[in-house]
Amino acid sequence: MNYFYVFSGKKMKRVFFLVVAALFAAGVVYVESDNITVFSEGSPSAIYSVPTDKKLIALTFDISWGDKRTEPILKILEEKGVKKATFFLSSPWSKTHPDMVKKIVDTGFEVGSHGHKHVNYSSLSDEEIRKQIATAHQILSDVTGKAPNLIRMPNGDFDKRVLRIANSLNYKVIQWDTDSLDWKNPGVDTIVNRVVKKAHPGDIVLLHASDSCKQTHLALPAIIDQLRAQGYEFVTVSELIQQTELKSKTIQDQSTMNQHLHDAAGM
Repeated sequence: MNYFYVFSGKKMKRVFFLVVAALFAAGVVYVESDNITVFSEGSPSAIYSVPTDKKLIALTFDISWGDKRTEPILKILEEKGVKKATFFLSSPWSKTHPDMVKKIVDTGFEVGSHGHKHVNYSSLSDEEIRKQIATAHQILSDVTGKAPNLIRMPNGDFDKRVLRIANSLNYKVIQWDTDSLDWKNPGVDTIVNRVVKKAHPGDIVLLHASDSCKQTHLALPAIIDQLRAQGYEFVTVSELIQQTELKSKTIQDQSTMNQHLHDAAGM
């Protein structure tokens, strides 16, 4: 009888701890409901790529600071006859480099917003998120003469609140499927190989034209040549989106996934 009592006591203790653990987990899910990593179907989502059988690809360039890298990249695109690309510009950079912005626009490239302050928007209040997007919108509209409707969040960071607010301001949040990792300056060949090997129809490629990215303009000619050799045509993000309905894709909370992608110094 004593043995049976001890055995039952251990079993009951184990069940008790399992129940407590389950209740604790449920409480965490409830409290952290705004940070659940998989967003519900039908809610606003970010665009990583577009499903298409056509060999279309969008080269995208983020710019937040500096005046040494943009000009060489624009020159290479011109020399290679690439007439379609999308530049995501931060509003402070655009305000201090209006001539460069004009050149991007006059060349025919698409301009999207890269926000105002280069901070993780998922860490901001709803009101501040709205303010950051709206401030950038006004500045970019004034500088370019056209209101943008695409946005790539600083550091690629967002949560479902950011998506919801951006959507309410008529913005599509644009991410990427192929990351060149050019901001790490890993070597020209490494950048080229990452882009060319990962590229696929409907792909959005992440590149940078900020001063900290010292190898992008060196890698770009080979990227263009090799993608063309594979039969790819370069289009803007908006043209890519127009090809077909967006592919349903699980959207994860980028506030934790992408912090390694950029440093706070501003890509």
